[in-house]
Amino acid sequence: MFKEALEAIVAKTDGSLGALIMGTDGLSVETFFSTKGGVDSNLDVDAAELTSVVRRAIKYGSDLDLGKLQEMVVKLETVTFLIRFFNRDYFVMLALTPEGNVGRGRYELRKAELMLVNEFAM
Repeated sequence: MFKEALEAIVAKTDGSLGALIMGTDGLSVETFFSTKGGVDSNLDVDAAELTSVVRRAIKYGSDLDLGKLQEMVVKLETVTFLIRFFNRDYFVMLALTPEGNVGRGRYELRKAELMLVNEFAM
């Protein structure tokens, strides 16, 4: 079920390199990379490294009493990462080219969250 959800996100979002379901521990639950270079880009390694930023953002939100972190966008020169949280421990991440459709990606991640959130209920 997870792989199919990730495939749908990538297929429906222009400029997608791949999508992953990740734990905040840096381990991936499931991955799907497009044939447009996602595998060659080591996106799974990049995503694992990015979880340290995610953990800090979660901590800041908690420390400042601003509530749970729901979404993040990390835009770098060669890739944009969109992140949508299921809960404090799991999130879905979409990697896009610089020209990728961020709005559509956010929409597809929100749909995936609604569909998969019960699988990650704690």
